[in-house]
Amino acid sequence: MENKRKGLTLIELLVVLSIMALLVGMLIPALKYVRNTARDAKQKAQFNTIEIALTTFRNDFGDYPPSNWPLPPEVGSDYCGAQKLCEALLGWDLLGFQPESDFRSNGYNDNGVFVYDSNNPDLLSQRKGPYLELSTANAFRLGDISVYKPGLFTDTSPLAPDTYVLCDVYGFRKIKLINSQVVMAGAPILYYRANTAEKTIRDIYNVYDNDAIVQIMQRIDNREHYLGRSTDQFQYFYDYIRDPKVSVRAWPYKADSYILISAGADGRYGTGDDIRNFGY
Repeated sequence: MENKRKGLTLIELLVVLSIMALLVGMLIPALKYVRNTARDAKQKAQFNTIEIALTTFRNDFGDYPPSNWPLPPEVGSDYCGAQKLCEALLGWDLLGFQPESDFRSNGYNDNGVFVYDSNNPDLLSQRKGPYLELSTANAFRLGDISVYKPGLFTDTSPLAPDTYVLCDVYGFRKIKLINSQVVMAGAPILYYRANTAEKTIRDIYNVYDNDAIVQIMQRIDNREHYLGRSTDQFQYFYDYIRDPKVSVRAWPYKADSYILISAGADGRYGTGDDIRNFGY
């Protein structure tokens, strides 16, 4: 009687395994692309939420919040655009914005009044907002001060560490909260307000407004961020924000309002995967 062969030969098994490996190799990049696309969409949605909040802030106070970062040794040199964005939308202490604020890193205004005194019921009643839902705002303390005050960076020089920034959705750092929960925090969102009274691209937007954040990021990951000061006297930044539809002169996107920049999935400012509220 003829014996019937059962199972697979070694050659057949190797062929099957090769086909499976090929399919997996094709599937992994596709899954990565889908994941990155989903995160990009989530980041754009976050920007849309921030833009709605900024519109509400402008309706309440007549203008968008400032973004200027005066260089040392000027007053307020430890408080830049990213920090001021968070204060405007959530408050210096995340309890809402105080209209008497002059956007100082210590919560005082120019008259020496601590306007964010949460124990003062009169000052507390004046608060506006928060303009974002705190649980989904991705707000993190800039400096990792202690186990009771965890934050993004151990070295925030020259910026004040005990302040807050809004972060993008691309988690690049683990932060252990005071309840021992570990969360992933993204890179700070850069915010630049346009100076609508000016007529040149370099005067409408000031690259220094968030340069301190870029320098901190360059220090912690030892990589160049192309919006940083080491790149051709900031010419890259002005090419980066230039609107190509205006061909007759150098003119920025959103010259009448503000720009927002996320570092994207690679965590580097100024690269091709950045998510921005302009240029689409």
